[in-house]
Amino acid sequence: MRALYRLCAASAADLAICLSAICLSAICLSAIVLSAVASPAAARQIVEFEADVSPGTIVVRTNERRLYLVLGGGRALRYVVGVGRVGRQWTGRSYIDGKHVRPAWSPPPDIRRDKPSLPDVIPGGSPQNPMGAAALTLDGGLYAIHGTNSPGSIGGFVSYGCIRMHNRDVVDLYDRVGVGTPVIVTR
Repeated sequence: MRALYRLCAASAADLAICLSAICLSAICLSAIVLSAVASPAAARQIVEFEADVSPGTIVVRTNERRLYLVLGGGRALRYVVGVGRVGRQWTGRSYIDGKHVRPAWSPPPDIRRDKPSLPDVIPGGSPQNPMGAAALTLDGGLYAIHGTNSPGSIGGFVSYGCIRMHNRDVVDLYDRVGVGTPVIVTR
């Protein structure tokens, strides 16, 4: 006798947790499988948003790991993002000072200290380039809102302070904002 049992449930972390059992005669093999699923809560979407900021402003709420592009009328376009890990988060106001498609990347000094084997420059478009499809650099030069070649990092506390987005989302945001767009980062 052979049977396959599969039970799945969505978790709060947007993962499907599946318990599978394959039974052959009297022997059952089971496994728990974790796999990413696209849940509606994780997708880019227009949401209600109340804040005392002008339409067109980008608001990043690091504790939520969400970026909001304020649309006005009590609405914003919400994106899931990766943010700075413990000790690397920042808050404050800035603005977009540059827009770059498939930018080359040079590791800043703090990353170079932690990862001395990195090359001086990683070309744009390289699978090893952490900037992904596009980057919106922020005034001051330390941080950017950028894509990633590690989509599994989105939604976590993962960076050295930059705001990471899915490549499709950073391209969408890139098309919606310009140089000078205000950026507010809060906890």
